[in-house]
Amino acid sequence: MNITADIKYVGVNDHDIDLFEGQYVVPNGMAYNSYVIIDEKIAVMDTVDVHFSDEWLNNIAKATDGRKVDYLIIQHMEPDHSANIARFMELNPQTTIVATQKAFVMMNQFFADDYAERRIVASEGSVLNLGKHELTFYTAPMVHWPEVMVTYDKLDKVLFSADGFGKFGAGDVEEEWDCEARRYYIGIVGKYGAQVQALLKKASGLDIQIICPLHGPVLKENLAHYLNLYNTWSSYGVESEGVVIAYTSVYGHTKEAVEKLAEKLTEKGCPKVVVCDLARSDMAEAVEDAFRYGKVVLATTTYNNELFPFMKIFIDHLTERNYQNRFVGFIENGTWAPTAAKNMKKMLEGCKNMTYADTTVTIKSALNADNLTQIEELASELC
Repeated sequence: MNITADIKYVGVNDHDIDLFEGQYVVPNGMAYNSYVIIDEKIAVMDTVDVHFSDEWLNNIAKATDGRKVDYLIIQHMEPDHSANIARFMELNPQTTIVATQKAFVMMNQFFADDYAERRIVASEGSVLNLGKHELTFYTAPMVHWPEVMVTYDKLDKVLFSADGFGKFGAGDVEEEWDCEARRYYIGIVGKYGAQVQALLKKASGLDIQIICPLHGPVLKENLAHYLNLYNTWSSYGVESEGVVIAYTSVYGHTKEAVEKLAEKLTEKGCPKVVVCDLARSDMAEAVEDAFRYGKVVLATTTYNNELFPFMKIFIDHLTERNYQNRFVGFIENGTWAPTAAKNMKKMLEGCKNMTYADTTVTIKSALNADNLTQIEELASELC
């Protein structure tokens, strides 16, 4: 695939993978993107997962029409993008690697070689000329590893964005970008909002017409849409109005309360109500929804004087990704000593700019008339 007259796509699609990074369900596979810039000198942008070495090397050979590769530019050292460095450098003794200093440290850890005699250390604002194409490197530490950089091609106005603007899903699958890009971002990059904001500030000074990420499709149209979403996600803003009810239920009584609350919210005209059974839903999607919407209700049972395990895991996912700027309500259940609401709020203590509902629904075993009144009051606060 030609991205521009001189930039060609040489990446691969993985339809064999079941869990990305060992935890994220990817029903439509993954794309591992790599690009070649053809000029007086030739540069390859990143490698691919180790299981696709031969396919990737064949793609490069076709794209370069037998010409030698001058530079291998490594923007990110995670193995889905760096696994073929050693093999490529062995097959191409004329090639020089371009990467940050921290990336070379990681190469030595992965491959027992830091290519001291065949490298260019890139730093903030450093430039590499290929001929017509002038590449400028911008460091992007902790987006989402410390060695990351992105690359801007001044001629074709292309930003090679590393893992930024990536998404789950193979490149040969047609699907909505927003949903799987949001799940990818929140799950993998979400902790590092401040660092993403810093990178967006750098990008705002560039004339970008095309974004080439390391996962997902090349973005050529309506770039403002993607940039605005990244700004919202990385500033922990509210993307959509609505309420997420995340719950666990042992014998069905907490679930019954959740269902009644969802009904009340719908009756009161809440624009969107999302209900997540944390024991059965994709945890990554539940976390994604908690970041997408402005209000969340956490409903669970007291368990061993703490929280039911799936709820504890869910809140851990939120807090480790810097959850903030949200309105939170609680539903708790406990037959003899309900403490779940207190424990959930304690887990959220470190979150910034949180507002808590005045009404907490406290169930002792099963719903009663008082609980129905509490649910009505909580629904009114949420709407």
